[in-house]
Amino acid sequence: MRTDPGAKGVRIACTDLKTDAAMIAYGIAYLVTGLVFLGLDAVWLGTMTGLLYRPLLGHLLASEVDLAAAAAFYLLYIAGVVLFAVHPGLENGRATTSLLLGAALGLLAYGTYDLTNQATLRDWPLAVTLADLCWGSFVTGCAAMAGQFAASATQRWATGA
Repeated sequence: MRTDPGAKGVRIACTDLKTDAAMIAYGIAYLVTGLVFLGLDAVWLGTMTGLLYRPLLGHLLASEVDLAAAAAFYLLYIAGVVLFAVHPGLENGRATTSLLLGAALGLLAYGTYDLTNQATLRDWPLAVTLADLCWGSFVTGCAAMAGQFAASATQRWATGA
């Protein structure tokens, strides 16, 4: 953006369409990555709470979900997915990069949580750890790839490429 000093009043002109397109694309990436992640996670949790988590962890589960903590997790985690998985895929133009980096990030993030619990909590079920490691890899990889697809399409549309 620049101001035109010769114009009456202040006039701002776009000088870099690619920068504007990139900003829009990253906003779309965050939105789509978040929606895909939330959608898939809602299905997973809705299905697996009764089949896996409540039977094995019922004594540890709160009676109600702390919505503020859940919202903070999702907002931060999606930002991390965009930064560490979607962005590299946009840079090299390959959705598979976002898929693989997203899966790796999911394995690391879910592994941090579950393996710490495995190491420090009495009777933490190995089945929960294994299911969460697989789920974290899958959901994060899928969400990252969807975010990359959407952001890449947005960039092409915005720049006319």
